[in-house]
Amino acid sequence: MFALTSVTVAVGVGPVQERRPVPAAQVAAARKAFGDLTVIGARPPHDAGYQREAFGSSWTDDSDAPGSQNGCDTRNDILTRDVAVSGTATTSSCPKAVSAGVLTSPYTGRPVVFERGRTSSAVQIDHIVPLAYAWDMGAVKWQPERRTAFANDPSNLVAVDGGSNQEKSDAEPGRWMPPLRSFHCQYAVQFVLVLARYSLPVDAPSRDVLSRALDSC
Repeated sequence: MFALTSVTVAVGVGPVQERRPVPAAQVAAARKAFGDLTVIGARPPHDAGYQREAFGSSWTDDSDAPGSQNGCDTRNDILTRDVAVSGTATTSSCPKAVSAGVLTSPYTGRPVVFERGRTSSAVQIDHIVPLAYAWDMGAVKWQPERRTAFANDPSNLVAVDGGSNQEKSDAEPGRWMPPLRSFHCQYAVQFVLVLARYSLPVDAPSRDVLSRALDSC
């Protein structure tokens, strides 16, 4: 549990920031992986048995994911990576938890001023490949340790504005893509590489959207 302090959060301040080009090596790897993905006609009907807890404790530091077991919870690892940090604080789950900073949300291109506290949900950590999508596409059959690693894998995580994260929910690319079109290439690259890494299939509508996004790189 994080210690809470008073907060001030401003969302959508300033101009939209365009994204930098995705490294060519990442694009090439994603295009190769894309051609090898198993494609199914549609996402299976959502399994009513899905629960977030099936992927382990939220943001646990105790997993087999890259960078885990470093003394900080996964949420703070991603905040440290993605936010322009201006302040830290000691919490029960991280000795240098992000307490203040500015995030340029990759989903909108707009900055979000962040201070830890009751409204720190203005900045949220999104699973690019949603947990519920992974569950429907095969993770239901995984061992618990693999699901926990998946949920905390930094290659599948990105700090974003809370509004976009809530709008996306557990939608796959066939139903939702980031509002900022210049991020579609990066989003598709990461989505495809995560599917390939965990041997997950892709539904046909999402394949078509991802194909167009990769073509835009």
